[in-house]
Amino acid sequence: MEKGKIAGLTPIKVDVEAGKRYSWCTCGLSEKQPFCDGKHKAEGKFSPLPYVAEETKTVYFCNCKQTNNPGFCDGAHKNLSAD
Repeated sequence: MEKGKIAGLTPIKVDVEAGKRYSWCTCGLSEKQPFCDGKHKAEGKFSPLPYVAEETKTVYFCNCKQTNNPGFCDGAHKNLSAD
């Protein structure tokens, strides 16, 4: 999977609700990070990644878009620079 534009260098903490559907931004262009706002349509090669929370809990969504665990932070941002 091609990785999107770096939207930020820190994960985004979100309290998710059991049974609720979330759409993680894969392109990095959304103004509603970490969630999709449809900006990927201009690029044409990205689609949001759906996630349905199995339980109510806190998760850390990836904001750098370089994760190898799509949707969730795996620490990849630690190897990136702000340039």
